[in-house]
Amino acid sequence: MRLPRKFSMNHRVEFARVRERGESRPGRYLVVSALPADELKHTKLGLITTKKVGKAHQRNYLRRVFRSIIQKHGELLREDCYIVTIARWRATEASYEELEKEWLKLARKLGLIKPVE
Repeated sequence: MRLPRKFSMNHRVEFARVRERGESRPGRYLVVSALPADELKHTKLGLITTKKVGKAHQRNYLRRVFRSIIQKHGELLREDCYIVTIARWRATEASYEELEKEWLKLARKLGLIKPVE
């Protein structure tokens, strides 16, 4: 199942705002940035995979993996923030489990995961 379009960041301005005003956490395979926004009714997600990561099929694969991770753990995420995930060149060498583990670790550090009640 696809992520609904309303959860996607589509404008360059949104990405720039998150990079400038938001908080970032780097990891071995990816970087996660977040910006809380009270005006949002739901989380907005952005994925960045540059040509440094690899050829088109590798970049597309990584975007599918990140979407899958976000869908799998989406109910745990805060609902009032922008989240940008940037793939590093090493990400193509990592397994799904490694990428998932690192994404969750960085999301916890940024406070994106809701506390368990």
